[in-house]
This record gives sequence, structure tokens and C-alpha cells, in this order.
Amino acid sequence: MLVQRNDDMVISVSATTRPQRPAEIEGVDYYFMTRHEFETNIENNNFLEYEKVHENYYGTLRPVVDKLIRKGKRIVFDIDVKGALSIRQAYPQESLLIFIQAPSIEELKKRLINRKSESEQAIHLRLKRIEFEIDQSKFFDHVIINDTLEHTVEKIESLIHANGHL
Repeated sequence: MLVQRNDDMVISVSATTRPQRPAEIEGVDYYFMTRHEFETNIENNNFLEYEKVHENYYGTLRPVVDKLIRKGKRIVFDIDVKGALSIRQAYPQESLLIFIQAPSIEELKKRLINRKSESEQAIHLRLKRIEFEIDQSKFFDHVIINDTLEHTVEKIESLIHANGHL
């Protein structure tokens, strides 16, 4: 919704080694790679950030981000906390880190179950990591409680504008 409301914004498409889900499109939802392809890109320093999460690699390809920057796009990253902190290191003046948090652990679990996109085991692994994620939010510029989508997007736009990024 944030990108739909702001023409110069694009969502960064991450690379991953996790299996492609039926409705996902290569290059739109993710760049799907084999473990070998991903590790070769790591060796070649092609990632701004990468992390092994829930037994799969996820990362942001440096050439993709560089291309978007050259086009004058503002990039929205939907990544884990370690990745966000790596982006901050690469772009300290340009980045604005916003931690988006569910209203409660129970609500997060309900949302994950209702998405019907992950196994029970994957949901368990995500919930197991949530304490670490929340602890890392102290390194972010802002924390927003994601109560409703519209309200959350409005808060994000307000923060971007207040920080001179909009």
C-alpha cells in the first residue's frame, strides 16, 4: 500500500533459497535461487545483506539495489532485523529503519496461521525468533504497532515525511 501511494517508491525484492510458493512470481516476490547459487553470490560479495533464517537463506542483491538507486527510486525493504541493520551500515544517511510489530504475540500467531502460506513448523520457528527480533528493535529509528494496515501505512508516511525522506 505504501508503494501504491508513492510513485517513486519500490519494494526491494529479496533473493531466497526457500521453495517458491504456487502464487509467487520470480523477480516479483523473490529471486529464487538454489543454495549453491546463493552461496556463490555470497562469495562474490553480491549481497548488501543476507541471513539464514528458518533453514533458508534470504538476502538483498547489491546490483538490484544499485540499479534502483540509479533510477532515482526510494526503496522499501521488508527484511529481518539483522538485514535492516546491515542496510543502515551500507547507507547510514539515506536509511530510515522502522520496526513494524504486531499488537501481540497471539495476534502475530493468528495472522501467520490465517495467511495459510507456512507450515506449522515454520510458524513455530518464526515465533521462537520473535523475542530476538523485538529486542533488536531498540536499534531502529522508530517502532510502529501494526494494528490496521491503513493506520500503519499512514504512520509510516508520517515518519518518512518528518525525517525528510518524503
